[in-house]
Amino acid sequence: MVRDSHTSWIPPNHPRKESLLIRERLVDGFEEGYVAAQGLIAHGRGECFDYLIGESSISSALTAERVAVAALLTAKHPVISVNGNTAALVPKQIVELARLVNAKLEVNLFYRTREREELIVRVLKESGAEEVLGVGDDASCVIPELFSERRRVSCRGIYTADVVLVPLEDGDRTEALRRMGKTVIAIDLNPLSRTSRAASITIVDNVVRAIPNMVRFADEMRTMSRDELISIVKGFNNEENLRAALMFIRDRLTELINKGITLEFHKV
Repeated sequence: MVRDSHTSWIPPNHPRKESLLIRERLVDGFEEGYVAAQGLIAHGRGECFDYLIGESSISSALTAERVAVAALLTAKHPVISVNGNTAALVPKQIVELARLVNAKLEVNLFYRTREREELIVRVLKESGAEEVLGVGDDASCVIPELFSERRRVSCRGIYTADVVLVPLEDGDRTEALRRMGKTVIAIDLNPLSRTSRAASITIVDNVVRAIPNMVRFADEMRTMSRDELISIVKGFNNEENLRAALMFIRDRLTELINKGITLEFHKV
């Protein structure tokens, strides 16, 4: 939860209010011990790309979110990986998405400590989760050819999953999971990152929009037939999806250059 003491200084009409509130949620998570300092840096990097797409869910992102939901709904063993930033920003929504697509939740951290694992579990359970995998001895299986702490995963979760949703991921694990034959769904605002290029389905969107969008799609799509859902997944091309995101950025920047990007201030 964002503490009032951290947000009382933000004027209600501040043009960057929502962005500032998101930052404060991450700061709260950092001060409570489950968001890594490096996670704050990663968010800032992503925010730069969010500016480029206009801080909205672009068409290619909405398409990828819908395809991702179809992949989760048709999976035999779907798992949603959770790190500190995801737990800080969308805990209730990630729990709701897991419920709608019948996926397991698993903590997986690059900067892993038992304290951070347990704090994230607490956040998720306070948000309605019944079970969270990947903590302590439960993370006893190892992803081959991966040497960071993210290699340790639950044998009941990511290790045996066929579809894995990895919000705010690093490229090494995405590549390693793909080598294991898994369908990897990434949420990454940078369409040029290794994660984006290695994933099976890349959602170029801010996680605070992507997960709620996926919750909405899951609620709408869970009554669709399996054949319909499989057709949606098979019709998706991630390379074309990334190209569409880059073209959107190019066209938007060109439009801004042609129109002028200087803010105009008028006297009242």
